[in-house]
Amino acid sequence: MSTPHDWLTLALTPGVGPVGFLKLIEAFGSAASACRASRSQLEPLIGREAADALKGDAAAESVTAALAWAEQPGCSLMTLLDDDYPPDLAASHGPPPLLFLRGRRELLTRPMLAVVGSRHATPQGCRDAEAFAAGLAGAGYTVVSGLAAGVDAAAHRGALAQPASTVAVIGTGIDRVYPAGNKALAQQIAEAGLIVSEFALGIRPLAGNFPRRNRIIAALTRGCLVVEASVDSGSLITARLAAEAGREVLAIPGSIHNPQARGCHRLLKEGAKLVETVDDVLDEVGRPAVPKAEPRRRAAATEPPQPAEAETPLLAALGFEPVDADTLAVRLGLTAQQVYAMLLEQELAGRVASLPGGRFQRLG
Repeated sequence: MSTPHDWLTLALTPGVGPVGFLKLIEAFGSAASACRASRSQLEPLIGREAADALKGDAAAESVTAALAWAEQPGCSLMTLLDDDYPPDLAASHGPPPLLFLRGRRELLTRPMLAVVGSRHATPQGCRDAEAFAAGLAGAGYTVVSGLAAGVDAAAHRGALAQPASTVAVIGTGIDRVYPAGNKALAQQIAEAGLIVSEFALGIRPLAGNFPRRNRIIAALTRGCLVVEASVDSGSLITARLAAEAGREVLAIPGSIHNPQARGCHRLLKEGAKLVETVDDVLDEVGRPAVPKAEPRRRAAATEPPQPAEAETPLLAALGFEPVDADTLAVRLGLTAQQVYAMLLEQELAGRVASLPGGRFQRLG
């Protein structure tokens, strides 16, 4: 009979990987039998290097660290044999045999939607991601993303205010935070949501880790919403994997002048559903069969609605495209110095954001 140690040894041995793990289980019937197999039996299934690593007990230190880590409050290990292992993930190609979890494990039993996008999102893109995630979580969907900068971080923040909350699937060991700037956000997710990793403790953010992370995001969710993405964004990998798995792919359109919208436009040309509101998303993926949860923070529900800001000549001249100050000066018939003063005022009021290259964009 296999022990947790046997399972961890097989899962954490370098070079075995999810596909190799399943080959070994299929060939030998259990993790314990696979660990006892000879090199000559192992090599045809997983290759010489992985066979040598398994027989050399290369995972011993990782196994000890994982077992000790799982003893901490809020931390647990999930295996493919566990009753609460997500069935959609189990049915995917090469499901991770072992997951490190930190936070609310029960979130993996809920209906989930992915909200992903560019690490270099525009201010409006981040606002859209946060608003859509908040609305979807308010409707009962747990929002899944990758804890990257930009759209991912905004989506996590938006969903955290709702009991449906958020799941962050990461491309490092669960004891690391990447990027480092998301450390505080990761702590909030660990307390009110869930962080998931298939990688051993201490694993750094290697480039090859993130497509593996993306396949988990795609497999866990009913659909994938791409908010902003360049044509080479990793979020398009998530969208492609979601489509291949039969999930809905949705995208928010953007300006033809915004390079961070071109990936979304490509998805739309390929058949993704164009969405402009949370209801558009729900119409495509359906409403979850769980009770609609009340928000964690109720103060906003009792506050009177704030009046909308009056349209100013500057905001009207900005429109909804990124614009440089010289162009605005021409549109308004003002000097550049006058325009910069107006822009500063609007930026301090949170209605305008400065972008790279000396451009400015209206927020909302």
